[in-house]
Amino acid sequence: MLAKIFTIWKLLLKLLGHKILFSSLKPIHSFPHSPSHLGLMHRHEHLLRKTTKKTFKSAKTILHSIFLLSLFASLIKPAPPTQQDLRVIYDYGTDNFEETIFSQDYEDKYLDGKNIKEKQSIITPDKKSLQLQKDDIVTTLLPKKENEEMPTCLLCVCLLGSVYCEEVDIDVVPPLPKESAYLYARFNKIKKLTAKDFADIPTLRRLDFTGNLIKDIEDSTFSKLLLLEELSLADNQLLKLPVLPPKLTLFNAKYNKIKSRGIKANTFKKLSNLTFLYLDHNALESVPLNLPESLRVIHLQFNNITSITDDTFCKANDTRYIRDHIEEIRLEGNPIILGKYPNSFICLKRLPIGSYF
Repeated sequence: MLAKIFTIWKLLLKLLGHKILFSSLKPIHSFPHSPSHLGLMHRHEHLLRKTTKKTFKSAKTILHSIFLLSLFASLIKPAPPTQQDLRVIYDYGTDNFEETIFSQDYEDKYLDGKNIKEKQSIITPDKKSLQLQKDDIVTTLLPKKENEEMPTCLLCVCLLGSVYCEEVDIDVVPPLPKESAYLYARFNKIKKLTAKDFADIPTLRRLDFTGNLIKDIEDSTFSKLLLLEELSLADNQLLKLPVLPPKLTLFNAKYNKIKSRGIKANTFKKLSNLTFLYLDHNALESVPLNLPESLRVIHLQFNNITSITDDTFCKANDTRYIRDHIEEIRLEGNPIILGKYPNSFICLKRLPIGSYF
């Protein structure tokens, strides 16, 4: 009992201060009390005075701090918590963790519904926003005018006069930009070449149609390409050769089905610049006639060539004639025995590659 009274007096001392507390005790002393009660009161009063001297300074500091905090607390307004704070912050150290989760679920449902309403109200466009969207659509559609002039560049790659249309599954020659000089249309599904494909593009210098399905080529397809230097028709299904342009330096038609009757007698005669001729892996029965003097490499391997003459590479009537430019002739894989035709190679600096026995 005495211990409880003592703790109550200490709390009153801290809250009210010793002066206020002792002044309140004077009316109590004016009332009549029993001697035991008076002694107890004087004893507690003596103890309170003794402890007050030690705690007065600390109590004064605490009261002063409380006063300042209460003064500034009335001036400062705390910021309202955001929805993100409400959702993220959980009191994991309390015993009411399940209650916080339940309230969290409730807030999520409520806030989500509220957000949906707010988003719906915000998304509703007005006339100005619709007009702006129309303007944006118009600006994005404007560049198509440039692409209409060069539609091929949308499907292929156009770079400084070169057009790369490789492995894009085209079955016809696409319209080309007028300044095109090089066309690479390899490994597609093109079946035919016509004069209209290159009628308006006289600037072409190189055409590569390797790995297509070309069976037919009109004779006048390349007649107007006066600047064309390299033409590759390898790995197709050709049975005959068209008329070739005059300035051609490289012609590649290997891996086709060309027979000797599909090559005219004057096909190569006027090609004074032709340097590389690749006709290997076809169905030729003989070496093409009138091969130009400018040739350096002739590939005729893996055909059906069975014989050659003294005029095939040399001149039968001119024993002093030497063919200086030819560096390589390949005839292996043919049924011909080259050793049977020694006079056919007198004008050559190097013997052809093939079977001699």
